[in-house]
Amino acid sequence: MVVGNPAPAFELPDQNKNMVSLESLQGSKTLVVFIPFPFTGICDDEGCAIRDGLAKLNDLDANVVIVTAHAFNTTKKWADENGFEFPVLSDYWPHGATAQAYGAFNDTVGAANRYTFVLDEGGVVREVINTESLGIHREFDSYVEALSKL
Repeated sequence: MVVGNPAPAFELPDQNKNMVSLESLQGSKTLVVFIPFPFTGICDDEGCAIRDGLAKLNDLDANVVIVTAHAFNTTKKWADENGFEFPVLSDYWPHGATAQAYGAFNDTVGAANRYTFVLDEGGVVREVINTESLGIHREFDSYVEALSKL
């Protein structure tokens, strides 16, 4: 995904079976946060950092969605157990299609890499925050910094 290009459209179910589309997020800045594996230490830590910093994101007029290639039942249980009040989207079928459209899918493990796409109010990619491996956290402060620039 190239900075300056419109983000690929998507429509995916969240943990409450509500459909969330890129179009529905427009009008506010948005973080599209791809994670590989719910219920693992790093993904849990990243999701909880977003949960704990949600007020900062709201102050920046920003939406946040987490996207994983796992089925709805997994996203529901993970979101409920961690108290996530933001959408956790299931990119399960076709498997990882949204992650693939964003260039974030890892064919070797069958899950998304750790990529976050920072979108402006019109859905244009303004920054990409990613890590060099699945075993490295993204820092919440990098989200705040990127959104503050918009």
